[in-house]
Amino acid sequence: QTLSNAYMIVEDEQIAAFGTMDELLFTPSSFQQVIDASFQTVFPCWCDSHTHLVFAKSREDEFVDKIKGLSYAEIAAKGGGILNSAAKLQEISEDELFNLSWNRLQEAAQTGTGSIEIKSGYGLTVEGELKMLRVIKRLK
Repeated sequence: QTLSNAYMIVEDEQIAAFGTMDELLFTPSSFQQVIDASFQTVFPCWCDSHTHLVFAKSREDEFVDKIKGLSYAEIAAKGGGILNSAAKLQEISEDELFNLSWNRLQEAAQTGTGSIEIKSGYGLTVEGELKMLRVIKRLK
């Protein structure tokens, strides 16, 4: 549901009340802080329902290769692709993998993500997957 010309009262970082401005029982000047969000959208948080947050090294350079027209096979031949990601995952310590993933999780939270579902699947070995799942468990 969308409310236009609405208010939202926040107390102790929790939404305490909301509604349309004509339902507001107080004048805005009676509040400690007023934020004018006219012509903006207010969400309690973003829910990321599918992310691969736990990885050893970014593959953003491969994105540039894709834009330049390289095929997945050509990227893999250059040393990229999922097999390279899985190898990097095997090489990195579990603690370092956790720290990198924790930093990414904090960045997501700071930009408005309040709920996140973290996927595994790129370990490609039983030990690689178990390492990822242990890190995900620690991130919880």
